[in-house]
Amino acid sequence: MQTIPVSRAVGTVLCHDITRIEPGGRKGPVFRKGHIVREEDIPVLLSVGKEHLYVYTPLPGQLHENEAATRIGNAVAGRNIAFSDIREGRINFLSTVHGLLRVDVPSLCAVNSCDEIVLATLHTMQEVRKGQAVGGTRVIPLLIEEEKIQHMEELVTSPVLEVLPFRPFRVGIVTTGNEVYTGRIKDAFGPVLKKKFEGLGSSILGQAFSDDSVEMTAGAIRRFIEQGADMVVCTGGMSVDPDDRTPSAIRAAGGEVITYGAPTFPGAMFLLSHINHIPVLGLPGCVMYYRASIFDLVVPRILAGVPVTREDIVALGHGGFCSGCAECRYPACAFGKN
Repeated sequence: MQTIPVSRAVGTVLCHDITRIEPGGRKGPVFRKGHIVREEDIPVLLSVGKEHLYVYTPLPGQLHENEAATRIGNAVAGRNIAFSDIREGRINFLSTVHGLLRVDVPSLCAVNSCDEIVLATLHTMQEVRKGQAVGGTRVIPLLIEEEKIQHMEELVTSPVLEVLPFRPFRVGIVTTGNEVYTGRIKDAFGPVLKKKFEGLGSSILGQAFSDDSVEMTAGAIRRFIEQGADMVVCTGGMSVDPDDRTPSAIRAAGGEVITYGAPTFPGAMFLLSHINHIPVLGLPGCVMYYRASIFDLVVPRILAGVPVTREDIVALGHGGFCSGCAECRYPACAFGKN
């Protein structure tokens, strides 16, 4: 590769995008790769700080940044990932479905340990929308030795990032508490859960109301399972008060408890269990009041078919504290553990 002064560049072909950064944070290519430099381009090139341009003929064993980025993308991208156009040597990864982004973090680190290769993604295990950018890659130099890309390809034996589509669950809601059952107060949990589940592509099979008795609550849970519910969520009765008996009712219904309690604020009084492989959740009151809570950290995983273990819940403690910032980023905080 050689450099030539811009003043002698008329008629040459740009081998990479030329970037301009404007006040206000705007950044983008002023000239694209392949552009033939004209006399009137010289002042523009000088204005963006380009006093010299590269002229190159790739040698055997070298790859241009665009080809290198394409090969990285082909190596790391898994299911439901599409590529953007290459801009300034970079490819972005776009989700083709509404689902859960899953990143193999150790493999991501292995790729980034390769010399002159960079790969960045959103945090793993978070909800992403169709068309959303979830990551990107490029190489640092304009030309890179092909053996470095080959080394990266040998390291990656399975997808580094993929998006798992949400499955449409039919959800039964069991709302507990004498105060709601007797009509002393109006239920506010049902509408919140309906909106949340429908936003994730699922539907509400029905909502049953129960007093504080273990027998009545357990019976409502079992009936939803008999009706074909894919998930049952119980609201209310999750604290340590003597009248709060929802955890006991879930066990009485046959629930095998994975965890009662989660290291997240809000969401500490969360319960996760299964009855014949049907997830049965005990949701604390924070799910009703907070824009994001333990619900948004666990339920998307279940809907995407990802098993949630006690170890997964324990790991939520890293980043599981809500500091009450003006813009709710609680799920991102918890996902930040990775």
